Parts: sequence; structure tokens; C-alpha cells
Amino acid sequence: MTTDIPLKALDRLVGTWRVTGDAEGTVTYRWMDGGHFLIQDVNLTQDGAPTQGMEIIGRERPYGAEKPSEDIKSWYYDSQGSTLAYVYELAGDTLTIWAKEKGSPAYYRGTFSADGTTVTGAWVYSGGGGYKSDMTRTDA
Repeated sequence: MTTDIPLKALDRLVGTWRVTGDAEGTVTYRWMDGGHFLIQDVNLTQDGAPTQGMEIIGRERPYGAEKPSEDIKSWYYDSQGSTLAYVYELAGDTLTIWAKEKGSPAYYRGTFSADGTTVTGAWVYSGGGGYKSDMTRTDA
């Protein structure tokens, strides 16, 4: 497993979660062998439309680079053909997932419960909007 402390902190996501709010379904997080990347498998319905996707979360390290990026980045691919980029940040019990880059006006912010079995939060979009999105661990 990785010795990258900020990335390793995302270990609390590993497992299967039931998603509720304006998107419903399940997500499962698992480590890729070697511990450098966290993979999320997504199976949701939003606005009546089902979507499946896969997200790869880790530090970007292009071929030949001596060290990886400071930010924990992700790349999401879904069954509608979308490719989305995010930056993950975990500070204490608060998870922020920024769209494209840290500080973006579009982001998810959720808070882990004390026992780690729920994350309560919402997506926020620039110019208003967004949606509630909570997770409850199903494999506890």
C-alpha cells in the first residue's frame, strides 16, 4: 500500500456506499495493486437516467517525472462518453472534490460522520445550482 499520507487518507472511502439525494445508486472504492491509485466504480440514476462510470484517483506522474503532482487528481469516465477531471482534498472529516482544479467554483463538499459510516454533502455549481448527495456505507 502507498506511503503517500494524503492519498492514503482516502482509504476511509474504500468499500461500497449507497448514494442518496438527487442521484441514487451505489459506488464502490478499491485500491489498485500497488496502492498508488484508488478506483471508484459508479452505478447511479440521476434525473431518471442511469449512468455507470469509473474514476481513477491518484497523483499524476507523467512518464519520466521524478515525483508526482502535489494535488490528488482524478479522471472519471462514464457510460455517456463523458470524461471529467477532479482534484480530491481531505481535511479532517471534510472531503472536497473540486471540478478540474483546486479552488474551482464547482465542487462537492461532504463531511464524514464520527463513525465513518456516512458522508453528508452536496455538489455546488458556479452561478448557483448543484444537488444533495449523501453516502452510507453498506459493507460495515
